Amino acid sequence: MFRQRLQRMNQLLIFPLKRSIRTRLIITMITIVILPTVAVTLLATDNSRQAMEDEVINTNLSNIKWTGIYLDQQFDQLNSHIYSTLIHPDITAFLADSEEESLSEQYDNQRKISNLITNVFYSAGNYMVGVDLYVEDRKKLFRYNSYETSVNTLTESPELFDLLVAQKKDMILKPFADDSSKFRMIRSINRFENREKQGYISLDVRWSILDQTLELLNQGVEHPILLVSGDGKLLYQPTGEALPDHLWNRVVQLSGGPAYIETEDAFIFYNSNRLIDFTMIKVIPKSFVNQSAMKTMKYGLIVGLISVTLSIIIAGFLGWQISKPIVQLAHSMRGLNFMKKLEAPTSKRIDEIGLLEVKLHNMQTRIQEHILTEFQMELDKKNAELRALQAQINPHFIQNTMQMIGSMIYTNSAEESYHMIRSLSDMFRYVLREPDELATLDAELKHLKNYVSIQEQRFGKRLEIIIATDDRAGSIRLPKLTLQPIVENAFIHGLEKKQGKWRINLSIDHNDTMLKICIRDNGVGMNLDQLAQLRTRLQLNNHGIWTSGKHIGLVNIASRIQMTFGSNYGIKVSSTEHEGTEVVIIIPAERKERSL
Repeated sequence: MFRQRLQRMNQLLIFPLKRSIRTRLIITMITIVILPTVAVTLLATDNSRQAMEDEVINTNLSNIKWTGIYLDQQFDQLNSHIYSTLIHPDITAFLADSEEESLSEQYDNQRKISNLITNVFYSAGNYMVGVDLYVEDRKKLFRYNSYETSVNTLTESPELFDLLVAQKKDMILKPFADDSSKFRMIRSINRFENREKQGYISLDVRWSILDQTLELLNQGVEHPILLVSGDGKLLYQPTGEALPDHLWNRVVQLSGGPAYIETEDAFIFYNSNRLIDFTMIKVIPKSFVNQSAMKTMKYGLIVGLISVTLSIIIAGFLGWQISKPIVQLAHSMRGLNFMKKLEAPTSKRIDEIGLLEVKLHNMQTRIQEHILTEFQMELDKKNAELRALQAQINPHFIQNTMQMIGSMIYTNSAEESYHMIRSLSDMFRYVLREPDELATLDAELKHLKNYVSIQEQRFGKRLEIIIATDDRAGSIRLPKLTLQPIVENAFIHGLEKKQGKWRINLSIDHNDTMLKICIRDNGVGMNLDQLAQLRTRLQLNNHGIWTSGKHIGLVNIASRIQMTFGSNYGIKVSSTEHEGTEVVIIIPAERKERSL
């Protein structure tokens, strides 16, 4: 039973593959195309997500670094207000021993201190809301803010002074317990000799002074930004929601930077302040990074899916097209029967290739007999096409010339009309000679000048043609009808669509081994795509004749030059859109006669 099922499966699946090369080819091409496309799509998608993650990390590391620098500058400015107060002579005098001071002197010194902190308050800007100065020896607390100006004598040290002493710090940052919009920047007043704390100066400042600087970290997307003190307390959080406990436990341990750590669900960037013991924190959830990357990944997957679909269609189409001639030939071969029988090949293939092997074996002898005949017929056909192309003159040119001569008979002198008729006659005489012979450069230039004289008569002063000849190169031979078709091309494709004055320059440069003829016009030129297409045709058309399409004459001239002299010679074209086109003909400087 199992063997029967296996045989049946073989007949349904494997036998059709063995029998048809078309099916095998299509399946193979689809497999070859799909696998790399899927692999590249998945790799590009993963690279896109990684690139997005790297961009987020690098950008935020840079932002938190520069934000830290700007915060340092802001706190330096606040500290400079405190420092300018500490070094003021009135403070120095007030801190000195007061036992010998009279009441009037004490009052005068207190008034000076009050004026000093008042000046600090107004000089610090709109973000300053209060200034306190406390002197431990005298138990004096000077206070100035928007609601109060006072000098108080205390019975015990304030909490802030005890905090400075307990933490053994010279500067601390402390938020207001009853107002989260303000903080207090406190710096101790130390005795010069032994650094003993004599008091403190504190500035009451609005947190909003830092908002503009901290906004550099967000850049349009508000993530949690925190300022955390060295003892793990939250000082200020301008944006974002409160952190969950597992993230907060990581945040309070951070210091130094700028740097970042990565957790399961977030990237945490941090940078500590160099002046005050606190750390700036920014938390970016990984969901944000993945969400940003998913947009790119989505488009990548769509492009990948489209690519896979197109690949399947193209692979199936190519496989079908590639195998189509083989299948058709196999069907045709079934009806062939030659009189002479040869020993059949021993191939055991049962597909189209096997059939072709049998039939082609029978055809081999007859094909060999026809090779030489077919080759000679094809060669004769090409020669006939070449002669026809060499002999043709643009019918529009002939029509326009005849109409011009007819008009000249009535409007110009007989001598001028005769000159035009003579030029046209010389052109016909030159063209109708044996077309497969080489001509001298002098003969080609004479034919070109006949053409040019007709065109100058047609277009008058609008046309300027300069032909710089070289008598030493006159005997060099080149294929007949090389120069005039190129100049005619310049009129048809370059000048007829151009407004204003027309100009064509022909120059000759040669040495003992090579001749270069440069024909340049100031026509409309070609764009990069057109120029690339023309150059491609010039490269592909080494040994063939074109009979349709644009620039036929130019491509055929290049083909004739290479058929005559070899692949090292031919035509080079350069062009700039709206400025003109330059055609350079390169041939060997051979003066002896030779045939095509």
